[in-house]
Amino acid sequence: MTAGEIEVMFAQAGGYRFARWGRAIAPVVFGVEEETLSIVKGAFEAVCKLAGHEMDEVDPELGSNCMMFFFRDWDELLAVPDLGRLVPDLEDLVARLQQGDASQYRAFRFDQAGAIKAAIVFLRMRGEMAEMPGEVLALGQVVQIMLLWGDAAFQDRSPLAVAGETTILRPEIADLIRAAYDPVMPDVAGDTSHVLRLAARMGLNNDT
Repeated sequence: MTAGEIEVMFAQAGGYRFARWGRAIAPVVFGVEEETLSIVKGAFEAVCKLAGHEMDEVDPELGSNCMMFFFRDWDELLAVPDLGRLVPDLEDLVARLQQGDASQYRAFRFDQAGAIKAAIVFLRMRGEMAEMPGEVLALGQVVQIMLLWGDAAFQDRSPLAVAGETTILRPEIADLIRAAYDPVMPDVAGDTSHVLRLAARMGLNNDT
């Protein structure tokens, strides 16, 4: 992965924008059985350990700051009590996701400095998504909420790879997450000079 490729990973429509969690992640999962719940929790633990980031049972401000919803039809979200308070214009959002036949949706909230303070993930378990092994689905989703990835970050290539019979995080993505959570790095960055600092911590040259 070159510095230029790193830049693409955090490129937004308005330019370069990097953000990581500024607090411990306190996840909660809805719509799954106990077995799947332990798989998702294990994925959170593994990725947080990789990043050197903390998990917690409860966020002192929000209670849970990372909510994952598993369901079969988008309409089910409209019946979740108080979800409309968390997701502005929920009915319009559901209508757009239905129209686009979407399988997943992620949204973030940020603190005053711009660091991630909360995330919400919707996963519609139909088709290819429903056939995916639980460990693969959980790991891929946790990776995608660890950082504010750019619009094209995983558009053409999954963050995961197959090693023998095991699905793992691609080594360069693991290295990037580890570098992004280096304690000396900022929670938020909006300048591409940040890319060079990431590349240095990954042991890369700065070729684009």
